[in-house]
Amino acid sequence: DFNSGDAASQSAALDGLVDSGDFSLWGSAVRRGPTTSTSSMSLLMPFPVTLGSLETRTDGKVTGESLGIGGDKDVKFEDFQDLTIAVVLGSTALGILSLAVLPENVGATFTYLFALVPIGFIGIGSVSPGIIAGAIVFSRGDSEDAEQRRERICRHEAGHFLCGYMCGLPVKNYQVNDETGVACVEFHTSSISGGELSDDAIAELSVVAMSGSVAEIMNFGQAKGGENDLLELQNCFRQSKDFIGAAKQQDLTRWGALQSYNMIKQNMKKYEGLVQAFKDKKSLSECVSIVEGTA
Repeated sequence: DFNSGDAASQSAALDGLVDSGDFSLWGSAVRRGPTTSTSSMSLLMPFPVTLGSLETRTDGKVTGESLGIGGDKDVKFEDFQDLTIAVVLGSTALGILSLAVLPENVGATFTYLFALVPIGFIGIGSVSPGIIAGAIVFSRGDSEDAEQRRERICRHEAGHFLCGYMCGLPVKNYQVNDETGVACVEFHTSSISGGELSDDAIAELSVVAMSGSVAEIMNFGQAKGGENDLLELQNCFRQSKDFIGAAKQQDLTRWGALQSYNMIKQNMKKYEGLVQAFKDKKSLSECVSIVEGTA
């Protein structure tokens, strides 16, 4: 029952459909064969992944830059430096021009005003550098119209849905976002005692968290909507029953991106069907029928 919000009843019903042969993709990323199998070992086995190997194994598509984690499109110190020089030179040129072409008193007034511009710029950069960084990013022309943004969100959410379903995570919430007009999916997590997350759960959530950004990259070449997913993944790492250091966190993040890329690529027809379903605001049951090929 998708409307009850009961993780156990959802999993039991979907497991039963797998065992009967009606469904095949539910939980297929974590096990093969019937759900009654005596083997409890997950098929998702994390391993170290470098940025170089991630790029190579995803046909050059998924990189640090395209994921937005340390790529060339990040705002760097040199960007601030270049902009500061441009502001100073521009203000100086305008001040000189004011003295040359405007009446004496008026020109002097504008010269003083232009002299204050670099001071104000440096002040803003010192107190709120994010404002300057945002202006730099905006100037690069990365803005999208409403239709492009909706397409990106649909592909992002469809990636989450497909990979979460294949990882066997029952749906906690599925509803249309009033702001975007696109359905968003939220999954239950399989926590152990005290709310801690097992190694298997961390592996599954690493894949699901990265799947939205990877889905964007596969169509647009660049992810823009993955910041919240990365924050959620960081929260999951903190809930792990075993401590996860910074190096392992990076490995899990890159590994999750690689696995989600493979899942989407291997099920591209079903994924494209899901994208259209999200555009058409289909129900949760209809989305599952599309994934399982019963629609």
